[in-house]
Amino acid sequence: MDNGASSYRRFLAGDREGLAEIVREYSDGLILYINSFVKNICVSEELMEDVFVEIALKKHKYSGKSSFKTWLYAIARYTAIDCIKHHSHISDIPVDDMYELSDEADIENDYIKDEQRIQLHRAISKLIPDYSQVLHLVYFEGFSYAEAAGIMRKSERQIKNLAYRAKQSLKTELEKEGFEYEEL
Repeated sequence: MDNGASSYRRFLAGDREGLAEIVREYSDGLILYINSFVKNICVSEELMEDVFVEIALKKHKYSGKSSFKTWLYAIARYTAIDCIKHHSHISDIPVDDMYELSDEADIENDYIKDEQRIQLHRAISKLIPDYSQVLHLVYFEGFSYAEAAGIMRKSERQIKNLAYRAKQSLKTELEKEGFEYEEL
């Protein structure tokens, strides 16, 4: 799949399976990205669904100026911002509640990794919104600086600076929480 664009074109031509492919490919990442705005995983799931309903019903034109994923994440950003503007009563779900302990053979290492992941997400949630968004887009979703700039409506240089400052701020926050850098 060429980053979802061919699936979207098939959907626009009447093939419902094209939209299903897009949902399967991007739903998890969109939930996590939207959660960096609203800080509520349940609301994030609902907003992710709204993004797909939006593209299914309104059938927005994808121009191809950016990657399909960048275009989709920009729609998600607008959806999340719109939700925040209209619903200021969004409450937080602790990051700890989003992870469960697995039953794999090496449970101790899995537990340590989960705890580190929880600590990382907790620290990211304490950062200013632009920092958490740029970290999520660039490091968790793998967007280039240029793509992240398109999504966040900033210049590529601003994104590079934000990413640098976000990493410094994250390191400081992790050190405050006593994060231990341990190789597993």
